[in-house]
Amino acid sequence: MTYLTLKSLHILSMVLLFGTGLGSAFYKWMADRSGNVAHIAVTNQHVVLADWIFTTPTVIFQPISGLWMAHMLGLPLTVPWVAVSLFLFGLAGACWLPVVWLQIRMHKIAAAAAASGSLSLPDVYWRMARWWFWLGGPAFASMVMVVVLMVFKHIPGVGI
Repeated sequence: MTYLTLKSLHILSMVLLFGTGLGSAFYKWMADRSGNVAHIAVTNQHVVLADWIFTTPTVIFQPISGLWMAHMLGLPLTVPWVAVSLFLFGLAGACWLPVVWLQIRMHKIAAAAAASGSLSLPDVYWRMARWWFWLGGPAFASMVMVVVLMVFKHIPGVGI
């Protein structure tokens, strides 16, 4: 695989990862704000599905393709923008893993409430939703910074 092909796939993967994460977060947050249990249950189901279909593969592909490109360029992982990017990606992942668990749990809680005809969700759902929201903040900020570092990187001796 050529460097430019890999770079193109890396960028497309980043766009998919970033877009799916932001879109899912927005729709879940808006559904939660609606208070409509059936709507919340369906939206949570779609958010969990989107994570499995889009987010998980891109979370795996991003570091593999990034490290592969660094290797192709002979770029040490100690180059500041590479090291910081890897740290931030790890931080985002450390926030994302509990978010995935929370999303699955919230989906089950909301689905059970909707199936029983309940007009409200239990307090545990809302506690999880707050954790989900607050873990999303550093994950999102980390990914924004990774994108900034990807775009404005400096590779000594290489005009890329």
